[in-house]
Amino acid sequence: MSTTAQRKRILFVAENATMAQVVRLAVLAHGLDPVRYDVHFACAGFDPLIFAGTSFAQHDIFSLPRATVERASAKGKAIYSAAVLERYVEQELALFAQMKPDAVVGDFRLSLSTSSALARVPFAMLINAYWSPHAVRDAFPVPDHPMVRLVGEKMAAKFFPRVMPKVFAAFAKPINTVRKRHGLPAIGSLLEVLTHGDRTLFPDTPLLVPTAGSPSTHVYLGPVLWSPEVPLPDWWNSVPNTKPIVYVTLGSSGKHDRLPIVLGALAKLDVSVLLSTAGRDLPRDLPPSVFAAPYLPGDKAAARSALVISNGGSTTGYQALASGVPVLGIASNLDQFLAMTAIAASGAGILLRAGSLREASVRDAIGRMLSEPTFGQATKDVASDFAHYDSVQQFEGQISDLVV
Repeated sequence: MSTTAQRKRILFVAENATMAQVVRLAVLAHGLDPVRYDVHFACAGFDPLIFAGTSFAQHDIFSLPRATVERASAKGKAIYSAAVLERYVEQELALFAQMKPDAVVGDFRLSLSTSSALARVPFAMLINAYWSPHAVRDAFPVPDHPMVRLVGEKMAAKFFPRVMPKVFAAFAKPINTVRKRHGLPAIGSLLEVLTHGDRTLFPDTPLLVPTAGSPSTHVYLGPVLWSPEVPLPDWWNSVPNTKPIVYVTLGSSGKHDRLPIVLGALAKLDVSVLLSTAGRDLPRDLPPSVFAAPYLPGDKAAARSALVISNGGSTTGYQALASGVPVLGIASNLDQFLAMTAIAASGAGILLRAGSLREASVRDAIGRMLSEPTFGQATKDVASDFAHYDSVQQFEGQISDLVV
């Protein structure tokens, strides 16, 4: 298979709602053997931080702006209308007709289940296993929904299970409406919509995020890890190693207005802090114990730290766990709560709610995680589990089966 004509053409389509959706697909796309695969990537904008060093073809497509997605998520409203999804489907079908892919891979691009079916192109959906209808769980955590601010956490936790089926159905309704217009059957509620594909690929492990009764087309890849290729800051070698180091990054979808609370708690502890703002402006008047940069190589920052503080999402969380470092997750949206619930259940982290965050709770959690050995042991167990997986290799095997 040495000629371009013999290679299978794989199209990756990323929904640019958060950086995580883009980087996971970019890692998997970059890992495909270029001798066997002609790789194309469609996205709303190509951040050089993510795509530096990649050689696959790029296609610009429309996605809702991140600010629009964040506003809808913060208000607890459905992100996509049927009209927006119709626009997505139309441009995806045009792209398929132009390039004729042998398979399509998506991450949170909910329209792809419709466009790929209409074009009769095999479709693989990348989604965390905690979104699976087959995930093993006691209950869904309550995200930082406006309802929590109105009635309080205890009352919201009591009523959320009752309203959740209706909420999930409302979120799924636009995609099922679009499918009906195109003569396709409805998929189901939100969990079924999020995990629908000819292959459903979980960037998790069954030990950390177990499922039960899943079909054979639902496959665990292991964590898909990414770190920006940025130079080390000038201060990197000046960080003292005589006291614990805490790596703080709230990512592209974290509540950055909570950062002063986190830094206030850390200022009262005898620690050094590595701070990455994910490209946002650096806070002013940082104390000498805080070493900050817009971006840091997260793998290196986590590896030299005793603790990682994040927004609770799987991207930074799994990066920390792979390095054997526990996670303090300050979660706001449901995805972050689900990821951090799994991490906390493993014993490798603590979950705090962003909406009700207080310096005292942050300080107490940090103190526990730095002093109690159970966190370190649990994290080592998760890191050992992660080490058994090569997500890129697993992914290529799945794509090979899909395009046979």
